[in-house]
Amino acid sequence: MGAVVSLDALLDERRIWKGRPQAQPVGVQPTGHALLDAALPIGGWPPAALTEILIPAHGSGELRLLWPTLARLADCGERIVLVAPPHVPYAQAWQAAGIDLRQLSVIDANERDALWAVEQCLRSGSCGAVLCWPGKVDDRALRRLQVAAETGETLAFACRGQQAAANPSPAALRLAIDVRPSQLRVLKCRGGLAPSSPIPFNLDA
Repeated sequence: MGAVVSLDALLDERRIWKGRPQAQPVGVQPTGHALLDAALPIGGWPPAALTEILIPAHGSGELRLLWPTLARLADCGERIVLVAPPHVPYAQAWQAAGIDLRQLSVIDANERDALWAVEQCLRSGSCGAVLCWPGKVDDRALRRLQVAAETGETLAFACRGQQAAANPSPAALRLAIDVRPSQLRVLKCRGGLAPSSPIPFNLDA
């Protein structure tokens, strides 16, 4: 018979792996949409992470989807940054959505500089959420944004065309907005399986 070795000795010598409980997320970030929160594994946006919102065209409901979260963050004194939005934000609409415009910053940048600006805002840790609308962007650039969001513990949202769904992404969450019918589809979500059925989403609410 071989020598008897105690479990404590193996642990001390680091010869076996000791599992640890999974770290809890950095606070729940509800979306403000009850049906979507119920469908997501942690009950809201993945904290300190990149979320991709895939849209058929600009103005397809991406802001209506995000406004409840942005209003909540602004109420808490968090900075909201829009980097190179496709249209000039309509101040009255943002105010009507409950967002304190004093907490809203807009960065105008060309396509190349916009990604750099997004990454710097995310890494700084001084923002509650950063929104961008990247055009041509590869997996490497998206991965940098994901890492920057984790570093700065910031919500990052990238609004992209629905054709991007054909390519893999490092984003923690990928949602697609459909306008006919008005619905959300969860394409990928960290921490659980994406729901198989679309989620009703009223664009006129």
